[in-house]
Amino acid sequence: MSTDDGVRVWLRRHGAEQIAHPGGNLYAHLCRVSERLAVLGCSHDVQAAGLTHAVYGTDGFDLTLLDRADRAVLRDLVGTDAEELVYLYGACDRGRSWPELARTGEVFDRFARHVRTPDEGQLRSLMDLSIVNELDVVEHDPAMLDRHGAYFRELFASWTPIASEQVIRDAQRVLRP
Repeated sequence: MSTDDGVRVWLRRHGAEQIAHPGGNLYAHLCRVSERLAVLGCSHDVQAAGLTHAVYGTDGFDLTLLDRADRAVLRDLVGTDAEELVYLYGACDRGRSWPELARTGEVFDRFARHVRTPDEGQLRSLMDLSIVNELDVVEHDPAMLDRHGAYFRELFASWTPIASEQVIRDAQRVLRP
C-alpha cells in the first residue's frame, strides 16, 4: 500500500466520509484538493498536506479528525514537512493573516496565539494550499463565488508575487468575473 493509500484509509477510519462538505463530504474534498495540487505541479509534501489539510480543523471549518496534541500521528503518516504545513494551515487565523500575508509573511497562529513567520517555501505552500482549497469549495458551492468571488480575486491577486504561478492562473480561471 502506498503512503497516499494509507492516508486515505486513515481518513476514512476517522470519519472523513461522514462529514458533510461542499461537493459531498470532507473525504472527497480532501482528495480533490490533493489531486488538484498534483495537477498544478505542487510538491509531494504539498499534495500530502492537501490530502490532510483539515485534520486539525481550520479557521473556516472547526471540526477536527485529530487532536493537535497528537501531531506525531500525522507526522508518521505524511512526513514532517507536510504535517508542519497542515498545522500552519489549520492554525492560520485568516482574518488576521490573509490580507497582509504577501507583504508581511506573517501568520497569526490561532492555536498558540502568536505570530509565526514561515520561510518563503512554507509561505508559498501555504498560499497554494489555501487557494486550491477555496477553489474547490467555490466550484462545489456556486453561492460562495457569488458571495466571496470579488474578495478572493483581490486577495489572490495580492498573493501573486509569492504563490505558484500555475496556482494563480488556475484561480484566475475559476474566479473570472
